[in-house]
This record gives sequence, C-alpha cells and structure tokens, in this order.
Amino acid sequence: MTKRKRGITGDAASRRETIRKRERRGVETEEERSCRLSTMAQRGQDRRAEETEEQRNSRLSVMGQCSQQRRAEETEEQRNSRLSAMLQHAREHRLNVIEGQNHHQIQTFYAARTVLYPIVQEHNCGEMNNLCLKC
Repeated sequence: MTKRKRGITGDAASRRETIRKRERRGVETEEERSCRLSTMAQRGQDRRAEETEEQRNSRLSVMGQCSQQRRAEETEEQRNSRLSAMLQHAREHRLNVIEGQNHHQIQTFYAARTVLYPIVQEHNCGEMNNLCLKC
C-alpha cells in the first residue's frame, strides 16, 4: 500500500506561494522593494559570473530562438508596431545625441568667450582682434 501524500503539492503549492509573495509586496516599503530588487539583480550577476562559455552560448541561443519564434508568430500589425517603436526610439536617441553636442558647443563657446572677452576689452584702439599690433 502506497503512502498517502499530505498537504498541498505541485502547482497548488507554487500558486499559494506566489499569492503570499504578492500580498507581502503589497505592504512593502519603497526601501524594502529597492532592497529586494537589488538582491535579485545581484543573484543574476553572480549566476552569470559563474556560468561557463558553453552555458552562456546556450542561454543566448535559447534567447535568440525565443525571439525568432515570437517574431514568426506575430501579426503584421504587431510587427509594424514593434518596428515603429524601434524607429521612435532611434529618433529620440539621435535627438539626445544632437542635444548633447549642442550643449557641448554652447559650453565651449561660453568658455572661450569668458577667456577671450577680457583680452579684447583691454585694447584701447577699438580693434576687436586678439592679436592687435597697434597698442
């Protein structure tokens, strides 16, 4: 006669544990949440640090297969939406780069003006030239 299992087993136990975790998260503070997420991230980094080249390649291969399968199953509308989001992201990135370059040019201009303006002001002849030979 086989022994009867007691308590909750398998999927039901997993579901109950998930529900308990979700309920705990409902009352956690921002600091506790931050700590929990930080711990999760650290575990992921530790796991990746310990994995071999072969394991890494296998993990990346699985990720690639999943994305290929997802793309094979997506509708034309979903594909267009995904590509549109990628395009929007690229545009925003380019704008941020341009804004950064403009900011750098403006800062350089003001720095140069701050350095050169007093030199130009020192001339008594009215020349607006840094290499004035009249004075």
